[in-house]
Amino acid sequence: MSDGGLVAELASRLVGIAIVSSDIGDDDIKGQNIESLTAYIRNHFGDGESPALLDRELLVKIKGEMQEPAPQIKVEIVRNSSFNPIAKEITEDFVIRNAAAGKTSGSVPDFTAYFNDRLDRIKEIIYNGQANKAAGLMRDIESLKQYTSGREVVIAGMVYDKVITKNGHVLVTIDDETGTQKVLFMKPFGEGPNGAMSELFAKALKIINDEVIAVRGKISGPFVMANTLIYPDVPVHQMKKTEDDMAIAFTSDVHVGSKLFGEKQFGRFVDWMNGRYDYKKGLAERIKYIVVSGDLVDGIGVYPNQERELAIDDIYKQYSEFFTLFSKIPEYVHIFILTGNHDAVQRAEPQPQLPNEFYKDFKLSNMHLVSNPGYVTLNGIRVLGYHGTSLDSIIQGIPGCSYSKPEGAMLEILKRRHLSPIYGDNPIVPLKSDSMVIDKVPDILHMGHLHKNGYAEYHGTLIVNSGTWQERTGFQVRMGHVPTPAILPVYEAKQGVMSTVDFNGAFS
Repeated sequence: MSDGGLVAELASRLVGIAIVSSDIGDDDIKGQNIESLTAYIRNHFGDGESPALLDRELLVKIKGEMQEPAPQIKVEIVRNSSFNPIAKEITEDFVIRNAAAGKTSGSVPDFTAYFNDRLDRIKEIIYNGQANKAAGLMRDIESLKQYTSGREVVIAGMVYDKVITKNGHVLVTIDDETGTQKVLFMKPFGEGPNGAMSELFAKALKIINDEVIAVRGKISGPFVMANTLIYPDVPVHQMKKTEDDMAIAFTSDVHVGSKLFGEKQFGRFVDWMNGRYDYKKGLAERIKYIVVSGDLVDGIGVYPNQERELAIDDIYKQYSEFFTLFSKIPEYVHIFILTGNHDAVQRAEPQPQLPNEFYKDFKLSNMHLVSNPGYVTLNGIRVLGYHGTSLDSIIQGIPGCSYSKPEGAMLEILKRRHLSPIYGDNPIVPLKSDSMVIDKVPDILHMGHLHKNGYAEYHGTLIVNSGTWQERTGFQVRMGHVPTPAILPVYEAKQGVMSTVDFNGAFS
């Protein structure tokens, strides 16, 4: 096989699916969107037991198929004559801030620059936190050498390691650009009031690797004996409302193409948005925006033997069906569409917007492709959308978090001001600037991925997990996970309240 960069990258994406023939060169791939090409090749070969051969003749054929226009699907929209959408009279006002998504060589210098950027920016957040008065005393780790035991200090750094000692204490190693320091959180002697552990020790048990924290404590030999743990956190602020009587709907994990996609329930949603039902009609009339946080389709070759669970086994047809469904939403409703781990983009985060190949036949003025993560400001309300793949590692790494309450794990992410703080479980692209840092405080944090609805309010930020449109999968049955499909969360922006619309069961 050629050593060319494009061919090598394609081959790396097709490991286990196809072997790239030596007659294919970089010129045969040049100008193609590599994510789209990979997805189409995966779809062509399916999920065979052994890799197939991709030669130049077959590649030319596949590239030709990619250029064929998708069939035009007639969309019929019938609205109730009594439907009076006041959102139609509200002027749309939105700003999209996409994450910087790109590629690097993945070298040691790349990762060093990436983590240094994370450290510097989150340290700055801690330092500027008005509630963290101790941050004004922050010192770099190297400077601790000049102080003797008993001196109180404040240091900030990235967590390198956390262990529980044989005596039950929490020993954390943190580092910054100047060195490393061991910090000891002492297990309280005996039990506190109502049998509870001390608040500091309970917080220390939730420390995770690679997050950035600050610690206040006293020097004791090689240790800093902690008395305060400081997170970057979000400041307390008023929940954002609007003067216009409008609403924002949130959804995710549509999984079009899966045999378990709730087509009937989604059809009810579309009809409801068009005023076909009286149920909560006043809420439907006020929806101005919809934010979709990833896993638009079920994808191809995402997991072993997936083809057995697919109703649509062509990635382009999956997206065609997705956009056909969403094109039935009234045109005055603006829809912001993020990607997820099932979508035809790179697996590592941040993920770019969905390639235009999947959207070219549905270029509607009210549909907007957004990166994962991405900020969208809607009539002054700042929404941070993220698919939520890192929630798996957060739930596994932080005591008290669970799949049944996604809002708890999302709250922990918000405190840490980073969407994917634990390195290793969730692939990342080591760019010079870490786009997963929550540098702007969101009014609403929206995620999906867990297929479970959840809501909370924290320091004035609304936390929303929007569940799914996919019925319970066999994997979820084995894991004991019970999803909440077809429940639509809606933020009523003038009133500042959350509502939900359940499209399951009887609906009229």
